Amino acid sequence: MKYFSLNHKAPEVSFQDAVVKGLAPDKGLYFPKEIHKLPTSFFETIDTLDHVTIAYEAIKQFVGDEIPGKDLKAILKDVLSFDFPIVSVEENISALELYHGPTMAFKDVGARFMARCLGYFNKQKGTKEDVTVLVATSGDTGGAVASGFLGVDGVEVVILYPSGKVSDIQEKQLTTLGQNITALEVDGVFDDCQDMVKKAFLDEDLKTKHKLTSANSINIARWLPQMFYFFFAYKALKRNNKKLVFSVPSGNYGNICAGMMAQRLGLPIHHFVTGTNANNIVPEYLKTGTYTTKSSVQTISNAMDVGAPSNFIRIEELHHHDFNALKTNLSGYSYTDEQTVEAINYLKDKHNYIADPHGAIGYLALKKYLETTCDAQGVFLETAHPIKFLPVLPKAIKESITMPPQIEAIIDREKHSLRISNYDQLKTYLLQ
Repeated sequence: MKYFSLNHKAPEVSFQDAVVKGLAPDKGLYFPKEIHKLPTSFFETIDTLDHVTIAYEAIKQFVGDEIPGKDLKAILKDVLSFDFPIVSVEENISALELYHGPTMAFKDVGARFMARCLGYFNKQKGTKEDVTVLVATSGDTGGAVASGFLGVDGVEVVILYPSGKVSDIQEKQLTTLGQNITALEVDGVFDDCQDMVKKAFLDEDLKTKHKLTSANSINIARWLPQMFYFFFAYKALKRNNKKLVFSVPSGNYGNICAGMMAQRLGLPIHHFVTGTNANNIVPEYLKTGTYTTKSSVQTISNAMDVGAPSNFIRIEELHHHDFNALKTNLSGYSYTDEQTVEAINYLKDKHNYIADPHGAIGYLALKKYLETTCDAQGVFLETAHPIKFLPVLPKAIKESITMPPQIEAIIDREKHSLRISNYDQLKTYLLQ
């Protein structure tokens, strides 16, 4: 499989090169040159297949022969070692819980897949070639990457996160592991962190000293495995024989974009809904036809505090840059912090379901969209465990949550981070 830059000013590359480079030399995101639909028989028999087999069939064309089938299946078996349950919340609405992995966030799958791909590529080389993974996080990405890459031979991880704008548990997950993981605490917002990462990739001084890659969803090995969730949900709900609508809480838009890739592979998804907070760039675009990025605003659903979503250009590519085609496939709604808390309380009081702030927004957006259609099965994605957001949860709900072992293991560890405020300080650290 070959990958091209969406800026169209860089050479095509292999899967391995796209993973290692992260971002193309022309600042563009990599995108697969070809997308082949899966056979109808695959979807007809999907309910007889295990998760590893489903994931293998979905991802193998994008990896090609660069990782042999046996090794790719072994990677997937390791990556998918936890559950992805569908929980019925109310009639025709279910939650797809993606927080049962080691860091209790949906990003565990992509981070683990990318880490194991890099580990595989390093093992195949005659000489060790160190790679520096540089990643910006608005919350859960950092912890998932830290956990996924911990101890991977030949890989150093540097995580940038906005000071005071991630939850205490999220901060613990990315600042307490040590070994090959370093956390840089940035005076600014997530967009500042992301801008620094992108700038580093294009810095010629750094290129001579480091082989840099990113583990944000701009990296194809982080982005594409998120397709698996939508296949797993379809398998679980196939017997309902209803149109499937997915509502995805969205920040950098990698998760929903992966769902759209699954749709391109033939997965029968009727419609997508994006739920956002005050950072409502895409919902506004769908209303006005004008795409305008802006400085991000801090909210209680911090993983969506993104003012310039990186993956939206991939969504446009999947819809052939046709606004009407995109609008037919995607609806978007945004909600305030107050509305989010109301939804959290409502779900607990009426349905005894505890949602995190992101999942609550996904639920609200789904309910809004379902007012326009009938005979549909709605699924909202619960992207992180509610315990990661204790400070913003209502007191009664907070007190009803039992601490999972994944969090208990890190909660009392000492934080270690380095404070930076600009790109020059990041560059100085990397050069040292």
